[in-house]
Amino acid sequence: MNDAAVAARPETEAQTAFARRARYHLAVNGFAFQFPPVPVRQFVNERDIAFDPSTPTGPIALDTSDALGTAYAATTPTILCRYLKIRPGDTLRTAYAASGEIFYVMSGGGESRNGADAITWGAGDVFCFPGGGETGHRAGDRGGLLFCVTNEPLLAFERLRAPAPGTAMVETTHWPAATIDGHFAEVWQRSMTPDTTGYSVQFTSQAMAPSINTIPSINCSINTLAAGADQRPHRHNGVAVTLAIQGDGIHSTIDGQRVDWSTGAAQITPATLLHSHHARGDQRMRSFVIQDEGLHFYTRTPGFSFE
Repeated sequence: MNDAAVAARPETEAQTAFARRARYHLAVNGFAFQFPPVPVRQFVNERDIAFDPSTPTGPIALDTSDALGTAYAATTPTILCRYLKIRPGDTLRTAYAASGEIFYVMSGGGESRNGADAITWGAGDVFCFPGGGETGHRAGDRGGLLFCVTNEPLLAFERLRAPAPGTAMVETTHWPAATIDGHFAEVWQRSMTPDTTGYSVQFTSQAMAPSINTIPSINCSINTLAAGADQRPHRHNGVAVTLAIQGDGIHSTIDGQRVDWSTGAAQITPATLLHSHHARGDQRMRSFVIQDEGLHFYTRTPGFSFE
């Protein structure tokens, strides 16, 4: 390219189709943005549909796309949760555009297959499969209810594809209920200190090392709280979806708002809001907690603090 062509370039390039696509943002505060806020929402209606004996086999999505303004289903900006209702003897086949899929078994028993991998599950189990393939869930004679978690919205945001079969970082992993309870027997022996965030068991795998995430962007745990106890108010940069496994007599305070739990229902705690949990019934609180804190661990921005 000669000097004359270089000199003429700004004028000619300003007229190209590529240049006409360009936008320039000149805000005084470059951190000001207009995404709708994540709502404090509890999914009681979806729980009732999932628990209804007449509900047919199929998924029930926990979708807040109406509030988030997304063109795709999402529970939070990076997480999509569903109840998977499987009637006795039925098989439900699913395929998600996600890097991994996580399941908590709320009730019943059955078997799930993804590729060559098969997991036999029962109530209280946690398991995961890599995303990108088809999963078949077959329930036994008691039926089954699974709580399914994926990062589909994260991929949809950038219009990404799920990993091809055999290439995913996530590996098929099973955390049986009996083993989880065995770890809680140890956890519950610990004394509560000012720095205790809760009595919980987190779910990770060798494939995720050195992180403690369940899949790269999502970390999951079962959290518990003794009857009459309070979890210290805290905040973090990750959003949380909390499924009340045992929620009778339990409530949360989220940004000053009281949210009474309903067993079997999930609720959203938006990122950065001060929140705490309180057990006022005669049973130990138990919940399955899903967070996108895995993203913040990776970017070194978890933002956890008390008060």
